[in-house]
Amino acid sequence: MRDEDVLIGSLLEETWMTLEQLAAACAVEPDWLRHHLDEGLFPHTESVSGVWRFSAAALTRARRMRRIERDFEAVPELAALVADLLEELDAARARLRRAGLD
Repeated sequence: MRDEDVLIGSLLEETWMTLEQLAAACAVEPDWLRHHLDEGLFPHTESVSGVWRFSAAALTRARRMRRIERDFEAVPELAALVADLLEELDAARARLRRAGLD
């Protein structure tokens, strides 16, 4: 089992991470996240009283984007597009499992 699987498995949807916590969990600098937020590459995130809050889904997305950028030397926009497609694929697979068609 990978460390990231343990962390993701322990997060509940009601649990939120700060920008600094998410950066540490993804082994990136907070500036990396700020840049991606400024570019609009993290949909469904929110800032409450000036503090960014991230869900477990954002953690998965950030890790995927970082890996894609690093492994394929992809620009952030391309990494976000691939992350979008992977999220859609995950959702489709979940729907198939719920329908008993997997």
